[in-house]
Amino acid sequence: MALRDLEPQLLALNPAEKAQAVQILLQSLGTVWAGIEKTPGICGGDARIAQIRIPVWVLVQARNLGISSFAQRSKTKAYSLSA
Repeated sequence: MALRDLEPQLLALNPAEKAQAVQILLQSLGTVWAGIEKTPGICGGDARIAQIRIPVWVLVQARNLGISSFAQRSKTKAYSLSA
């Protein structure tokens, strides 16, 4: 099947179906990219880094507050050592 034949069908999908189609395509490529996941019951159903319980909103908020990725890693490491 040619891509031009699939295009009208792909464009007719709703946003959730499009996201699922993208996930299927990414998995078929065998890439290492984990991506973003939303799972009911994990992180309140909020978007999170795939296979990790770090909600995307936490990373966005940290960036908006000016926290560098180095500072985030340092705080996480310090917290896990003290806990």
